[in-house]
Amino acid sequence: MKNNNTSLSITEKVGYSLGDLAANLIFQTLMTFLAFFYTDVYNIPASKAAAIIFTGGMIGACFNPIMGIIADRTVTRWGKFRPWILWTSVPFGISALLAFSTPDFSDDGKIIYALSTYIFLVIMYSANNLPYAALSGVLTGNMKERNSLSSYRFVAVMLAQFIIQVLLLPLIIILGDGDKALGFSKIMTFFAIVGIVCFLITFITTRERVVTSAEQKSSIKQDILDLMKNRPWVIILSVTILIFITLALKGGMTIYYFEHFLNKDQVALFLDSSGFNTLISNLNSLLIGVGLSEFQWPKDAATSGFSLFNACGILFMILGIFISKPLADRYGKRDVFSLALTIATSTLALFYFYSPTSIIAVFTTQIIHGFFYGVTIPLLWAMIADVADYSEWKNNRRATAIIFSAMIFGLKVGLSVGGSLVAIILAYYGYNNELAVQAPETAQGIKLSISVFAAIPFALAIIILFAYEINRKMEHVIESELLQRRAT
Repeated sequence: MKNNNTSLSITEKVGYSLGDLAANLIFQTLMTFLAFFYTDVYNIPASKAAAIIFTGGMIGACFNPIMGIIADRTVTRWGKFRPWILWTSVPFGISALLAFSTPDFSDDGKIIYALSTYIFLVIMYSANNLPYAALSGVLTGNMKERNSLSSYRFVAVMLAQFIIQVLLLPLIIILGDGDKALGFSKIMTFFAIVGIVCFLITFITTRERVVTSAEQKSSIKQDILDLMKNRPWVIILSVTILIFITLALKGGMTIYYFEHFLNKDQVALFLDSSGFNTLISNLNSLLIGVGLSEFQWPKDAATSGFSLFNACGILFMILGIFISKPLADRYGKRDVFSLALTIATSTLALFYFYSPTSIIAVFTTQIIHGFFYGVTIPLLWAMIADVADYSEWKNNRRATAIIFSAMIFGLKVGLSVGGSLVAIILAYYGYNNELAVQAPETAQGIKLSISVFAAIPFALAIIILFAYEINRKMEHVIESELLQRRAT
């Protein structure tokens, strides 16, 4: 096992993080807008949309272990994982554009098209993002550097999340001149181009340094047996699934929360009193003053409220990310992750107690939730890299990609379950996209999804983490012993 335990340059950290920016422009769109796109843009019934999201997502998830096996056995002059980022960059962009297109088919034709393009997209996502995630485990063997790398990449994630959750809906309306289907088509074309460029930069700026020696060989069966005996891997896989169920459910339901639960008049008053409308007015004055046209921000209160709500959460998530590394270095990833997730779960439950007019409480709770969830974001992926080290430490064999493939599998399962739950709950509570005002039971179902239903998977993840044994002391033991082995 050849190893480089030195620090990574800022250029390499930034270059690596651009890959996450590219992937998350698509992933965050799926998590936040896929159900909305199917039900309110492509006019697919909610029950059918649920089946598409679940079926397509699970097919894509099952591809992950296969991709992990392939990536671990890839041998090129560029390494195991970097070439996949290069090879999949263009197909990934094309698949995203197709998945958010709206060809004029019959009702059955729409379902077939949506399912086939979604499957294509999630497979391309796996082929690209799995090697990308595994690459973080072989850039360096230094665990503190991995914590730092995770912080860089998840600042990029937050930037992508800000673009999607704050700006995407207004941009869709602006670029489509009110036609959301046209707006989606234009914006996804732009994302595809930006993504390809970012993936190429990631490929060029990174290097694989933790390299398996020719003597290390293992069968697929042995890799799977190693996974089954790796208790921390089983725990982190379960936690990953549960976390992404919550993220997909809350993220996908938020737009409905602003459209059909919160009082729009009260939201409009909040936007005025908070200074948001003044900000947009000043921006327009600035643009007109330099000879440009007025910025046509949508006048709808629900759209602006949705954007500002997400912006508040994301900005404080970024603050959480920045303090995550020093906290993890001092107290260990596991303990910091568990405490921060506990507080984030509690804030989700608070949404249940808010009425449609409790706008200030809704935004304040989102800010608190965003901060504490932000602390957990880089730690999850750093813990996955630690699990790969734990496997090597226990078994004297390294299988980075198959371990990360299982985690991407968990992510896909969580996204599929959480995303389909959005549509299932909407269908169960009688959602009708043609109604401007939904029935009271529909609004209640939307509120439950944002609060109680979203908090349950997080709470289960906290319970499971009690069995996770890689604490701060064990992190140092694993790192030092692996460093000695690799040196010999």
